[in-house]
Amino acid sequence: MNKIGFDNSKYLSMQSEQIRKRIADFGGKLYLEFGGKLFDDFHASRVLPGFEPDSKIRMLQQLKDDAEIVITINSADIENNKIRGDLGISYEDDVLRLIDIFREMGLYVGSVVLTRYMGQAAVDAFLKRLNALGVKSYCHYPIAGYPSDVQHIVSDEGLGKNDYIETTHSLVVLTAPGPGSGKMATCLSQLYHDYKRGIKSGYAKFETFPIWNLPLKHPVNLAYEAATADLNDLNMIDPFHLEAYGETAVNYNRDVEIFPVLNTIFQRIQGSSPYKSPTDMGVNMAGNCIIDDDACCEASKMEILRRYYTACCERLSGKDDGNQVTKLEILMNQTGITSDICPAVAAALQKAQATGAPAGAMVLSDGKVVTGKTSDTLGAASALILNALKALGNIDDRLDLIAAQVLEPICELKTNYLKHRNPRLHTDEVLIALTISALTNPIAKLAMDQLDNLKGCEAHFSVIISDEDMKLLKRLGINVSCEAHYENKRLFHK
Repeated sequence: MNKIGFDNSKYLSMQSEQIRKRIADFGGKLYLEFGGKLFDDFHASRVLPGFEPDSKIRMLQQLKDDAEIVITINSADIENNKIRGDLGISYEDDVLRLIDIFREMGLYVGSVVLTRYMGQAAVDAFLKRLNALGVKSYCHYPIAGYPSDVQHIVSDEGLGKNDYIETTHSLVVLTAPGPGSGKMATCLSQLYHDYKRGIKSGYAKFETFPIWNLPLKHPVNLAYEAATADLNDLNMIDPFHLEAYGETAVNYNRDVEIFPVLNTIFQRIQGSSPYKSPTDMGVNMAGNCIIDDDACCEASKMEILRRYYTACCERLSGKDDGNQVTKLEILMNQTGITSDICPAVAAALQKAQATGAPAGAMVLSDGKVVTGKTSDTLGAASALILNALKALGNIDDRLDLIAAQVLEPICELKTNYLKHRNPRLHTDEVLIALTISALTNPIAKLAMDQLDNLKGCEAHFSVIISDEDMKLLKRLGINVSCEAHYENKRLFHK
């Protein structure tokens, strides 16, 4: 279990080297669009065991003397108060969060760009907020006919209408709180303005998935399709790369579809295009850093299975119409994936059937499977965590890590004073109780010391667990999936 399949140090070195090469190729100025998550890329760390979730930001730190960061945000997302589902904060608040994190890491944030600006009141309020905080900001506007009307786009009434972003470093990194932020359009706008000013500059994309030099149906690339099932992204052979070089490369449909337009835009701005294919645009050395293909294939299949269970739960809650489930079922059939690849699934269902109540199971790093059942004081997730900590610490399963006289008053507090329907403790409440017990109980302290060893373990539950439990398990680094069933028949679940 937990086999390393990816050389992270090699990746950081190769990726940094390639970016420096791109800067030199374009005469000393590169606008680098970052795709995917810049922080906490847990998808990559799950499908490429050994990939560190903070690899992208660590790579930037190696280039920090040459780099500045520009954050883009779509004005419509501000107006609609769009929320980041994983963090529960608005996109505009996430911009400020990102600035703080970048600064704490010694990276220079040059400015924030408000794309598709149309004088929206909420956007004007955010502009004032940025100004009051001393953050430089610029506005970019909707361009009629974008991206197909190239003649209008590459004109003073198109890209030329946008504010020119004043930058001072050779590497300008474009990132955003979420998708659809206008990063690429911002880069094109800068190229247009730079060319008019006689400044040599270029554009590239920092890519991780799909990995261009892995086979189209490689599980790592199929896991990327699973992760973007809601966007209807499809991996495909890059026909432009094949024609130009006689070499098979994998890209995804949106980049392939837009490439002819981008190529024409490059030609109109600079007289010629630096790229012969969309794959050329990406800086992606991940495929060169896989050191155990079997480990990555196994991890990717597990990721597809987890995505399938998540999609089934979203369909049950009405968040998806079933298209994601259908697509994921196709991916599973292509790779021969069944629930049998995760022993926690069968163990959780068997425990639930035996006890007649919700249950969970976890596969530990040594392959051992532990289970947890619902009781009067503990939910399935809480019981599973305690049992996993016992197993990791070689603690007798018959021993109580938290005394009943500690648990019962907390349950009473929840129902009698805080008016909760359910007296059973969530995982965060149990860990607080365990922390207190550890002050006087050495066995509880031994269990607490095992928390780091939960990272990378696979857990499955017979029902959809609460949001609180899901968030805490993920924060501990546990990979979680649930059957698409609720514990009860109530309409409201939280």
